[in-house]
Order: sequence, then structure tokens, then C-alpha cells
Amino acid sequence: MPHSVRVDHNDPDGVTSETSPDGRGRVRISVTEAQGQLTDLVRRAEAGDEVVLTRHGQAAVKLVPVRQRPDADARRTVIARMQAAAAGKRTAGASAARSQDFLYDGDGLPK
Repeated sequence: MPHSVRVDHNDPDGVTSETSPDGRGRVRISVTEAQGQLTDLVRRAEAGDEVVLTRHGQAAVKLVPVRQRPDADARRTVIARMQAAAAGKRTAGASAARSQDFLYDGDGLPK
């Protein structure tokens, strides 16, 4: 994805741009520089690039995209997968109706 952020590796308060090993871009840019390039920086963050705004050479803010809420169908699919996975793990146990019998005698009185 082409971008218009200029690169200046010598200016700690300017802009640095690089590519991480996973192929995503990383941008460090001063707040002052970012003011004129905000639209481009937001697009890069939405595309998965790491965008960090700096103040006096120190990281101040990281732009991250807001994740979209899954729609109702996607939620239903996730719930169905979880229920199916849980059903496979279920094991038969003691009946809950008889689980406290050891507390009472034959007449139903506490031991």
C-alpha cells in the first residue's frame, strides 16, 4: 500500500518508517508532523500498520483500529461452535438427585 509519509531517520521528533518482519509497517511520527498527515496515518493503522505518535522523541500515543462488532450471524456461529465443542467434552457423572444421600439416613433424617 503506497503511502505519503516521508522518512527522516535523523530527526528523533520527525518521522521514521520501517517494515517489521511480519510485513506490517511501523511509523513513529511526532504529533506536530502527524497533524498534516492524520488521514494517511489513520488509513495505515486501519490497514494493520503500527502508528506511534511521539512527543519530544518519546512515544505518546498509538493509533489502533477499532474492531468491528460481529453481526448476529457471526455471533450465532461462534456460539454454535462452542456448544458443539463443549458437548464433545461432556461426561456422565453422578445424578444430582442422589448427590447428597450420604448426608441422610434411610428415614431421610440428617446423620
